[in-house]
Amino acid sequence: MAAGGGTFLVQNKVLPGAYINFVSRPRAMSNLGERGVICVGMEMDWGREGMQTVEAADFRTDSKALFGYDYLDDKMKDMRELFLHAKKVHLYRLNGGEKAAVTEGNLTVTAKYAGARGNDICIAIVANVDEEGKFDVETYLGAELADSQTAENVEELTENDYVSFSGAGPLTAAAGLHLTGGTTETAAGSAYTDFLAAAEAEDFNVLAYNGSNEITKKLFVNFTKRMRDEEGVKFVTVLYDYAAADHEGIISVGTASELVYWVAGATAGAGVNESLTNMIYDGEYEGNAKLKKSEYIKGIQEGQFLFYEEDGKLRVLRDINSLTSFETTKNSDFSSNRVVRVLDSIANDVANLFSKYYLGKQSNNANGRNLLKAEILAYHEELMQMEAIETFTAEDITVEKGAEKQDVVVYENVQPVDAMEKLYMKVEVV
Repeated sequence: MAAGGGTFLVQNKVLPGAYINFVSRPRAMSNLGERGVICVGMEMDWGREGMQTVEAADFRTDSKALFGYDYLDDKMKDMRELFLHAKKVHLYRLNGGEKAAVTEGNLTVTAKYAGARGNDICIAIVANVDEEGKFDVETYLGAELADSQTAENVEELTENDYVSFSGAGPLTAAAGLHLTGGTTETAAGSAYTDFLAAAEAEDFNVLAYNGSNEITKKLFVNFTKRMRDEEGVKFVTVLYDYAAADHEGIISVGTASELVYWVAGATAGAGVNESLTNMIYDGEYEGNAKLKKSEYIKGIQEGQFLFYEEDGKLRVLRDINSLTSFETTKNSDFSSNRVVRVLDSIANDVANLFSKYYLGKQSNNANGRNLLKAEILAYHEELMQMEAIETFTAEDITVEKGAEKQDVVVYENVQPVDAMEKLYMKVEVV
């Protein structure tokens, strides 16, 4: 995407890019971009510090090497919540610590990552039964063998997924060398600032934070508003109990903080033609969703994303965000997450289309503008086929020359489709 982007009041932008406004009509390509991508910061006791990208398949097969625990371990519960519906996670480890280590004779073994999990690593050095003078150096994580290699000297050993080896000279037998000294630190307050700075360089659909610190929540809200409204980067952020954000880019989960990661994954994985309303929660937590009808009404009016219980299962009450202050230019349609997904997809995909194929490449004449219009129209026709929007025709879009020779002005009228939520039925008995 180009350096420029965001919204505009007048045609006075300096940076090349796509500037797109969405407003409600006052009342009396191109392919769709990938969805299913989350960005999240977590405190962990194993794994690389900073940002890494993990695919769903990699998490299932390489969880132990990446995060120190088996996929089914209870420590991976939150990660499983994310990946129930997400395809990819940009994961930022917020905390550090000390690396576990052990020295025996000529050999020093150091955990690959900082954290208390390194203390569960043990090294066994046993004589090789086939080659005299050589040893099998085995790395155990807990009770499971994680790596084995045969060598005569320390210098021959190579780093594996869990430890690195250093030193010089011949190996000697050792029944069990337990690494010690590994510590897991608590994330400093500045860690979230660093995380958001790193997140700014990534592409994702959903940002998530499940903590209760009000200052950190506000940090996420301000970051989201700036990225959406000033930078033109369209994503939504899922927080726990922060309806005060009153913004279409913030989803406030009101039922339980444990459900934030599931909501983030489900939101990221939902297509532009899908709503989460009435979706069954298929995660592992048990939330208290037995509220009075009046409490549900109050929660909806306050912009809370709530769950309700039916037949022993949790379901999403309404797929809404925290926007509650409606205006003529931003009405109640913008409180629907399905509608926002459609609008965000249009903004991201059209901006990517423009940057990739037109910015600096296509002449700003009638022919060039007609080509751009045709591509945007084709993209919207794809959205119509998916039932993400309706009744879009060529007359609903204009592409004109702007105030300067380099400017292109696009105006369109779009009608997002939402899911059925309320049934009003009148029965006349005769």
